[in-house]
Amino acid sequence: MRLETDSTVKYPFLFITDYPITFYNFKRVVEHGRRRWKIENEGFNRQKNHGYHLKHIFCRDYNAMKIHYLLIQIAHAISQLWEHSSDMKTLKYSIKELHEDLKVTFLTVLLTEIDMEYASMRKRIRLDQDMAA
Repeated sequence: MRLETDSTVKYPFLFITDYPITFYNFKRVVEHGRRRWKIENEGFNRQKNHGYHLKHIFCRDYNAMKIHYLLIQIAHAISQLWEHSSDMKTLKYSIKELHEDLKVTFLTVLLTEIDMEYASMRKRIRLDQDMAA
């Protein structure tokens, strides 16, 4: 196998993939790989430095740590859907204020029967066009 290098790139990317790479699809594969890397890196950075406290060890039990990380992932996914929904633009909140209000709501408000009915209803979330992959 021969590795082609571009002398204009200071830090080249290397990708491991099970997709067959051809002369015709390599640019598209690299473009998608870089986009995925950017999404994962930004998400991890946000979970670590912007309110999710990923760097803090809450316990030493391995299963509890896995569960805690999965809950962080779920919270981050919900947050992203909420932030990029069309309704978010009408709230005029900063993301930090929005998360703080959400946290206070989870700590203080009890769910009613109407809330449970609404939660079981089918819903549709619309994302901005520029956020769609």
